Amino acid sequence: MRKKNSTPILKNTKDNKLSIQFNLDGFSFSIQDSISKKDIYFCAYTFKETQATPENLLLKIDDIFKNDTHLQQDFSTVIVIHQNNLSALVPNQYFNEDKLSSYLNFNIKTLSTDFITFDEISSIDAKNVYVPYVNINNYLFNNFGEFDYKHHSSVLIDKLILRNKNESKTMYVNVSKTTFDIVVLENKKLVLYNSFAYTSKEDFLYYILFVAEQLQLDTNEFPLYLMGDIIFNSELYKITYTYIKNLNFLGSKNPIFKELNLETHTNFILLG
Repeated sequence: MRKKNSTPILKNTKDNKLSIQFNLDGFSFSIQDSISKKDIYFCAYTFKETQATPENLLLKIDDIFKNDTHLQQDFSTVIVIHQNNLSALVPNQYFNEDKLSSYLNFNIKTLSTDFITFDEISSIDAKNVYVPYVNINNYLFNNFGEFDYKHHSSVLIDKLILRNKNESKTMYVNVSKTTFDIVVLENKKLVLYNSFAYTSKEDFLYYILFVAEQLQLDTNEFPLYLMGDIIFNSELYKITYTYIKNLNFLGSKNPIFKELNLETHTNFILLG
């Protein structure tokens, strides 16, 4: 398990906000000063292997909590972000809270025992219906008491709509170790969101070009912004630039990146 973290000076931790993001590939968290609204600590754990089940993931998280003293404190606010592909966006006009499982069954197979919930995404007048990892929610409740939680795509979409300045269709690609999200915006409107699993650079490129073709985007013209676990001159970047010419990184002005010695487009959901 590989760890990347900053070196903080933590005082008055009860005035600090803790944000946690996890998926089957890793676990990361940031601590923000509730008064200054500045991130004062960040830590990311990357697992050597993707965890097969939420039960295996919980074992990893339990080990992290037992050994990382930054998580053994009191916080004023705790936000938990579930990152998985077990979600579906539903426009408010078609949403019925009594039919949550039916929205997910178009894309994934749910069990009768699955707990299904939803986020309100007011910026696009829609609900995000998803399956959170209940076992990890229960574990975190035992550690912190009450907390708020969301699906990662809800946070991603809200942040990108806030950042987007382009009136024409713009593609954003948020890259993780084995999955990536594609968000297409036109001005402040969501045109498309989807999440894809990939095992090769060819998979990665295929889904990007497929989305571009479906939306009739000119690969020589439309802007594509990358963020997350991708760097310049990586194989993913090189193959994408071969076909997409207006390729950029979506950087952040968060000063913690200088302390972390990380590229400013990484960890967008927590730090962007």
